[in-house]
Amino acid sequence: MPVAPDYIRNVAKRVLEVRAELPPSRRAGTPVGIARANQLANGDNISVQTLLRMRSYLSRAKQNYVEAKNRGLTRKDSKAIQAYELWGGPRALAWVNSELKKAGR
Repeated sequence: MPVAPDYIRNVAKRVLEVRAELPPSRRAGTPVGIARANQLANGDNISVQTLLRMRSYLSRAKQNYVEAKNRGLTRKDSKAIQAYELWGGPRALAWVNSELKKAGR
């Protein structure tokens, strides 16, 4: 099972740190998203089933992330950016697709 590369691990670590500093009203992320960020940040093995869920979420949420970035928002002031980065951020989708291709998915 693959482990997220450093550039994805670092995004997950940074968003978890920022999220911890924010008041609860400004924190984004479901329990699943937070668990995913911890899994990525810790360098845990990622199963094919998890990669499939990551691809699904990252594909669905990409437009919200892009729109927030285009408005000049950051992870500190955008729940859309926080949520997307909990799942590894914009470069994670290409990595996930690459790993799924290796797995024949």
